[in-house]
Amino acid sequence: MRIPRVVLAAPASGAGKTSIATGLLAALRARGLAVSPHKVGPDYIDPSYHALAAGRPGRNLDPWLVGEQRVAPLFLHGALNPRRADVAVIEGVMGLFDGHATRAGFGSTAHVATLLAAPVVLVVDARSAGRSTAATVHGFRSFDPGVRIGGVVLNQVGTERHAEILRAAMAEIGMPVLGVLGRRDDLATPSRHLGLVPAAERAEPARDAVAELGAAVAAGLDLDALLALAATAPDLPAEPWDARAAGLEPAGSPLSMGPRPVIAVAGGPAFTFGYAETPELLAAAGAEVVGFDPTVDEALPAGTSGLIIGGGFPQVHAGALAANAALRSRVRAFAATGGPVAAECAGLLYLSSALDGAPMCGVLGEVTAAMTARLTLGYREAAAATDSVLAVRGTAVHGHEFHRTVATPAAGGAPGGDTQRGAAPAWRWRDAAGAEVAEGFVRGAIHASYLHTHWAGIPGAAHRFVAAARAAQQAEALRAAG
Repeated sequence: MRIPRVVLAAPASGAGKTSIATGLLAALRARGLAVSPHKVGPDYIDPSYHALAAGRPGRNLDPWLVGEQRVAPLFLHGALNPRRADVAVIEGVMGLFDGHATRAGFGSTAHVATLLAAPVVLVVDARSAGRSTAATVHGFRSFDPGVRIGGVVLNQVGTERHAEILRAAMAEIGMPVLGVLGRRDDLATPSRHLGLVPAAERAEPARDAVAELGAAVAAGLDLDALLALAATAPDLPAEPWDARAAGLEPAGSPLSMGPRPVIAVAGGPAFTFGYAETPELLAAAGAEVVGFDPTVDEALPAGTSGLIIGGGFPQVHAGALAANAALRSRVRAFAATGGPVAAECAGLLYLSSALDGAPMCGVLGEVTAAMTARLTLGYREAAAATDSVLAVRGTAVHGHEFHRTVATPAAGGAPGGDTQRGAAPAWRWRDAAGAEVAEGFVRGAIHASYLHTHWAGIPGAAHRFVAAARAAQQAEALRAAG
């Protein structure tokens, strides 16, 4: 299957990949093209800007989280939905060859470009260099012959004379220049402790920024040349990923009968982290997926039988979450009656008794959470520590951590687990020194953890959660019947 496609990479972080990728998506869409946006790695924030620019979900491509064999199928799925794209734009992560810390290049932009047989456009920050920029580009082009760099975009160019010097240097090494962008500090997207501010938190300013980026890219890049490069990508020998076939148990089992259970997925400004495939997997497993905003909605969606609270920035919105006492009470009651809950990172914080002193839901006993100066970051190779609504004990998963908060008592629980009311760890893995780490909380139908996972990489997780929600739905129906 052939989808024209191009990867935007850079020598290092901070070169302007996200701004240029977002602007390119917007500029191509303004031409009337259907553009499919993708992001290498586990990032949640960049895809939120991609989605605004492209008018369709931003999707992640991470070989560590989903497995190498699913990267091309997931790419094709995104490129074909909601309709077939005319071109796909894949934004890289960090530097072109930066990947897993202990597996050279694994999960890097170069790795994904190779899996997709996609040409690469190198975004170069030329702010403090002239002819030397060509040496950088030449080194990147020759480092791995399996990665095809088809052109460069010169970013942060100071003057017309600077641009002439850079173009001449690229001509010396035979590297096509696909665009030149000057310095535009006014187009900077605001950041904070974990990266860019998510688009959902900025609303109208985010839409304005995307429009301005689109105009800047349309003026500074040769879109026809870039589209011609994207068209050189060959057919992909893969079938599109299908949520209906992603590890589901056979239809017709007892728990798959009856009305579709409602699964409520937290959203709004406090909970912006999630992968586009999660609701697709839930729907394919037989659920009705309904969103809600814990900062303003005072009740869970009608008929909620399962609750998913993903990542985000609840610490930024702790005041609004705390003020919504009605919803916090309903979440606590839902969990107390055995309703299945899956919470990741920010979700764990929301289920705690307090976050930076602000009252939260109190579902995890006396666990409290607080911001710290220390960043916990990295890929994890974990196994389910106990049976839960997501996995059978021993199930191997790949995930990642990305947070500056700590839970006290620590996730995993103190000996005896008294303050967690008998909670067991959710996951176990070994740290860089080889010591075992027990992380997260499982108590009954509650699964709360700092570990982010991609359910496309855990076949059966969505079905298992929907089955638990259906069981809760049936138990509620029996209670209501007396």
